[in-house]
Amino acid sequence: MESSVLETIGVEIIGVMSPVSICMLLVVLLVYSLSSADPLASAPIRTAANLVYLESPSDSAAQKLEGALLNALVFVILIAVVTFLLVVLYYYNFTNFLKNYMRFSAFFVLGSMGGSIFLSIIQHYSIPVDSITCLILLFNFTVVGVLAVFSGGIPIIMRQSYMVFLGIIVAAWFTKLPEWTTWSLLVALALYDLVAVLAPGGPLKLLVELASSRDEELPALVYEARPTVSRGSENRGGLGLLVAGVSDSGSIELQALPDNNLNRNGNENLRNSDRPAADYQNFQNEVVERNGDEGERSPLVSYLRERQSSDSGSSGYSTEVLTPEMRRHFGNRETEILIAEELSPLVELPQSRNQRETARAVHTEVMSRGIRLGLGDFVFYSVLVGRAAMYDLMTVYACYLAIISGLGCTLILLSVCHRALPALPISITLGVMFYFLTRLVMEPFVVGTATNLMMF
Repeated sequence: MESSVLETIGVEIIGVMSPVSICMLLVVLLVYSLSSADPLASAPIRTAANLVYLESPSDSAAQKLEGALLNALVFVILIAVVTFLLVVLYYYNFTNFLKNYMRFSAFFVLGSMGGSIFLSIIQHYSIPVDSITCLILLFNFTVVGVLAVFSGGIPIIMRQSYMVFLGIIVAAWFTKLPEWTTWSLLVALALYDLVAVLAPGGPLKLLVELASSRDEELPALVYEARPTVSRGSENRGGLGLLVAGVSDSGSIELQALPDNNLNRNGNENLRNSDRPAADYQNFQNEVVERNGDEGERSPLVSYLRERQSSDSGSSGYSTEVLTPEMRRHFGNRETEILIAEELSPLVELPQSRNQRETARAVHTEVMSRGIRLGLGDFVFYSVLVGRAAMYDLMTVYACYLAIISGLGCTLILLSVCHRALPALPISITLGVMFYFLTRLVMEPFVVGTATNLMMF
């Protein structure tokens, strides 16, 4: 009986939505706690997202709209150019440069931008800590974060936690942008994400195809919903955050990962199945003779004797599968392990091997994949709810529900399409729509009825 789509990816959906929700919650708390205490929150700052126009409260609405659109256009062009440059570097195998670039980017974000937020929290809550202790704590936090993200042998929970920290830090800085620029930037990035991932020749599409053709990990900062066996621990890092700390240029996408280990094991079993039938029969005889009296106690040897008596005169391969009770005895001898491989479900007659390979490939694609969400998606989801938090909690609730609904729709589409999909367009579109509908329609209605003591 085939499982439904929701049963297939239900665990992965929860595994992705939970860190996204935590990231958005912590960004909202940071906005509420630091907006009044941090002087940078009210003063305009110059970043890569507002290179052209620095919004001023005295400007007219037309000037703000025009300047915000120019800022968004320039920022998207900058992101596209940097992404194409990183694709070129990856194409020509500048892997060492990319690894060092990623490490420096993560170190800069955690140490510099995260340190600024850390100092703001200490000042706001009057935490008694001296400068030396603060510096040591920040340095340890930064170094451990870089090692957790880019080194092998690290617990998956630590890597996931630091990926969420990176998203929180970058999103908290993005919330310092002026309001008009923020909304224009979110809409522009959603459109760019759609084109970059799905359009032929899009930079993120090229990146995904190049990584797939090399059978390597996607070179980007991505959040893994569950632990997956890497095809190369050195390829874990990749393209990502700009040095200015404003974007994850290669991560605004969401991808389904096939379990290549199952495919690799399947290929090994198929190679083992190329042994002629006569050699296989001799192999069985050798195992039975070698074990001697121990065969009376060994379920494996007893099984082989039964197979010899039942398959005498047969020239085909054995298609029987050992029972779980028998497989528990296979880890002690090399001969037993080889027998287990010979009796794999993939070892069968040549005429039905292609059908088995196809079925196994489909099963691997549907059931044995992990979902990875780009760091940029964490950032811009949190920027949207952080901007909504500057207005009212009602808009925060509406935007959160819209983003989670959009992310769920994207994950379901991912399980159907089996290809890399952009994770921003649906969620950002719903989030922006719900923000303005709540602010312009829902809030006046609710406030008006509550003020007049009306029930509905």
